[in-house]
Amino acid sequence: MKTADREKKRMDQEDAQLLAAYLAGDNEALGGLVEKYKRPLFGFILRFSEGRGEADEIFQEVWVRAIKNMNRYRHKSLLSWLFRIAHNLMIDRARRRKPVVSLDTPESEDGIPLADQLAAVRLGPDEETSGREIGLRIEAAAAQLPIEQREVFWLRMQADLSFKEIAKIQKCSINTALARMQYAVSKLRKELAGEYRELQEAGL
Repeated sequence: MKTADREKKRMDQEDAQLLAAYLAGDNEALGGLVEKYKRPLFGFILRFSEGRGEADEIFQEVWVRAIKNMNRYRHKSLLSWLFRIAHNLMIDRARRRKPVVSLDTPESEDGIPLADQLAAVRLGPDEETSGREIGLRIEAAAAQLPIEQREVFWLRMQADLSFKEIAKIQKCSINTALARMQYAVSKLRKELAGEYRELQEAGL
């Protein structure tokens, strides 16, 4: 078993133990789960929200819905399940704001500026200045992608979810999720051709 697979299995086992403790009446166990996944989950939500206030609301609603359905939780990955809840909440909000806009199309020019949706969360907390600059350029380029390709990109790069998990979240085939990621990476390589070597070091 690969190191990454072993680590994921260990984290899933920890989550199962914390969930069992919470269901047995230990509220601190739930706090541990919230804190454990706050950074990747909130960072993802913030990228698709109209500001930190809305992101806070969605983040809280994700946990409200998770708690309501905790007794029926049967998924292997808690983080994947939380992202699926967040995805559905954001889709609902997007439809209420722009009911006639397809999720496959880029956001309109008269809508919220894409640059304003960039998250405060960067690719890593301990990056050097050059690394942060790469992260900012990636974020700016990624913000120009259609929303579903952008979502696949960040679910893969920030949350490190498998394409199988991403496909479940987006309710599409694995091939579709892979194609969206391929499109996103190709677009970023084209937009950031001058920094291609740096991007390779960043994991692209």
